Amino acid sequence: MLPTVSKGRSSSSTSRTNPMFVQYLRRIIKWQQMDIEYTFWQMLHLCTSPKVVYQHTKYHKQTKNQWARDDPAFVVICSLLLAVATLAYCVAYDHSTAHAVFVVISVLLFHFLVTGMLLATFCWFLTNAYLREEAPNSHVVEQRVEWLYAFDVHCNSFFPLFVMLYVIHYFLSPLLVAHGFIPVLLSNLLFMVAASYYHYLNFLGYDGKLKALLVTDKFLLNTGPDGSIALSGEDHLFPISNRCCHCPFSHLYFEWIQSF
Repeated sequence: MLPTVSKGRSSSSTSRTNPMFVQYLRRIIKWQQMDIEYTFWQMLHLCTSPKVVYQHTKYHKQTKNQWARDDPAFVVICSLLLAVATLAYCVAYDHSTAHAVFVVISVLLFHFLVTGMLLATFCWFLTNAYLREEAPNSHVVEQRVEWLYAFDVHCNSFFPLFVMLYVIHYFLSPLLVAHGFIPVLLSNLLFMVAASYYHYLNFLGYDGKLKALLVTDKFLLNTGPDGSIALSGEDHLFPISNRCCHCPFSHLYFEWIQSF
C-alpha cells in the first residue's frame, strides 16, 4: 500500500530537514568538504548557459533525493568575491578605513544574505501555497519546495547580477561617473540587463522544480485499488513499490520535462 499524506507525516518530514540545515551550516567552516571546482563550474555556466546548471540540479535530486545543495561552497565563494569587489570600490572611492569596513559588512549582510533570505522566503511561501497542484489522491507523497532550494535559486540568480553590477560596473566606472547622456544610458542599461537576468534565472529555477512536482502529482493520479498506477492516456495498470521515489518509471519524469 502506498504511503498517505497526513499532518503527522508532514511534521515528521519537516523535522528531518532541520539536521540537513544544521549540517549545511557546519560545513561552512570546513573547506576540505567543499567542492570548489564544481562551484566555479556552476558560476561560469550561470553566466553562459544556466539551463545546464539546473539540469545538474535535477540529477542531484535523483542521486541524493533533495533539490537543495548540501555544499555551502557557492555561498562562501560568492561572499568572498562580493567582499573583494566591495573592497575594491572602497579603495577607489572611499577615504575612510572604518567606513570601508562598514560598507563591506553591510553589502555582505544586507545586499546578499538578508535580502536573499527575504526573497527566498517569499518565493518559497508563494510556490508552496499557490503554485503547486495538489493531486486529489491520498496515495501521493507530498512534494514541497525546500526553503534551502529557494535560497539556492537566489544565489544562482545573484551571481550574474554580481558580475554585471560589481565587476563590469567597476571597470566601466570611470566612464559611468561622467556627466552626459551616454553615461546615464549605459548605467541604466546595465542595471536593466542585470535585473532582467536575475528574474530570468529565478524563473528557470522554479520552472524546473514546479514541472517536476507537477509530473510527480499527475503521474500518480490514476491509482488503482491495489496500489497500482496508470500512465496518462493508458488503460493498463502497473505495480509500484511502497516508496514513490523507487518507482520503475521515475526516469520518465525527466524525459517529459526535457521535452519542453
